[in-house]
Amino acid sequence: MRRSARFFLLGLLALAVGLALVAWSGWWWVMQRSVPMDAPTVDYMVEQGMGPRQIARQMTRAGIALNEDSFVLLARYAETDKSLKAGAYQAQSGDTLWDLLQRMVDGDMLQTRITFVEGWTFARMLEAMSNHPDIKNTLSEATPAEIAQELDMPTEYPEGLFYPDTYVFVPGTTDLVLLQRAHEAQQNVIDKLWEQRDSDLPIKTPYEALVLASIVEKETGHTQDRERVAGVFVNRLRTGMLLQTDPTVIYGMGERYQGRIRKVDLNTDNPWNTYTRPGLPPTPIALPGKASILAVLHPEKHDYFYFVSRGDGSSEFSKTLREHNRAVAKYILKRN
Repeated sequence: MRRSARFFLLGLLALAVGLALVAWSGWWWVMQRSVPMDAPTVDYMVEQGMGPRQIARQMTRAGIALNEDSFVLLARYAETDKSLKAGAYQAQSGDTLWDLLQRMVDGDMLQTRITFVEGWTFARMLEAMSNHPDIKNTLSEATPAEIAQELDMPTEYPEGLFYPDTYVFVPGTTDLVLLQRAHEAQQNVIDKLWEQRDSDLPIKTPYEALVLASIVEKETGHTQDRERVAGVFVNRLRTGMLLQTDPTVIYGMGERYQGRIRKVDLNTDNPWNTYTRPGLPPTPIALPGKASILAVLHPEKHDYFYFVSRGDGSSEFSKTLREHNRAVAKYILKRN
């Protein structure tokens, strides 16, 4: 009996050691062993609705040499198989199986960014998204009116209805999703600022504020001049003067604009030509930033009706046409 008990105890010890070795091997395989990869970093996508096995196959196809069964079992035993988030991920050299799994549980996704710049047109926005390697292009065949409809806009002209800013996103995000974010941001900005506007403005709606702000955006990049430039246009609107602003003419010319405006262009009527039509043009002409929106909602109060570029980014302001002509001669015609 003693010998049998001894063998039994030795058997139990051997089994315990064996189980410990198996457990250690499993722990090492999951927590310590680096998963072989084809490159120092490997990018892969997890689509919405994918389960652990589909994700494992996607990772294998991308160049991550993991065992699919091991990944599926790990996800199930860790009770994370229902918590793996869709998105774009990057596996890095040295990652363990647990690292890969935990990254998808935490939603630690790849991120990239795009910047929509103040003064850009809608066409320039679409071009930038089309050229961005991480944006999924879905709008290449869509017209501006169709895009506006997709975004539930109350107008067929999406120009100027997006907030110029830097947007961080997960690779594979569609251009429509980014436009939706920028549109919602612009709506939030204008709605908030409109409530705090000066009470005596000749601007009746938030949309008109965006139209005028887009003109101010194109007319000056000089921070100190924005409110004064806005004040010039407000004075003209109040008195019924034509705005006569070149950026609207350029916008109306479209692809016909080749870097210069001729007299015939100023006299050729179109809805955006503020030399031939009174009041504001029908739509914004570019992306207005927050500073330009604030400028038109709180313009400087003065008696100026004219301004001309000094050539250094700033402007010379005049109260009368005679003063303005002298400024044009000095700064544009270079006559003293």
